[in-house]
Amino acid sequence: MKEIIITSKITVFETIQELPLVDQNLMLKAIEVRQNAYAPYSKFRVGAAILLDNGEVVVGSNQENAAYPSGLCAERVAIFYAGAIYPDATILKMAITAASENNQTVTPVPPCGACRQSIAEYEIRQDTPIEIYYMGETGAIHQSASLKNLLPFMFEKKLL
Repeated sequence: MKEIIITSKITVFETIQELPLVDQNLMLKAIEVRQNAYAPYSKFRVGAAILLDNGEVVVGSNQENAAYPSGLCAERVAIFYAGAIYPDATILKMAITAASENNQTVTPVPPCGACRQSIAEYEIRQDTPIEIYYMGETGAIHQSASLKNLLPFMFEKKLL
């Protein structure tokens, strides 16, 4: 028998003001686009902003549907848009923020499993890490230098 021990490194910033300026601005864009979420069912609004190596910032917000599986998370809206519009750009950073209309979200909200897998596809394809920042509506921001901290056993094409 063999045991595998996995460790993840997450940096915690207590406020947006503690972030480097470029990361503050990226998170502020995610907060702004969060207001565009279409979330009539969950009342849970999510915004994502992506910084590309060409300097462009691409944003997305969650888009729900009465047929629940037909909706799409903010992270995938943003990353698929970046891939469609800037197919040759490298994704440097992603900022994610979530807020509930039912209660104040103060705990950092990481990407869901489906979003982690979608982000993994781009991180593997570009062969460089994607820095991920995530927060709730207010409070601390968590930062991961790579998706591998959030999804250490990534499913990828070499497994097919």
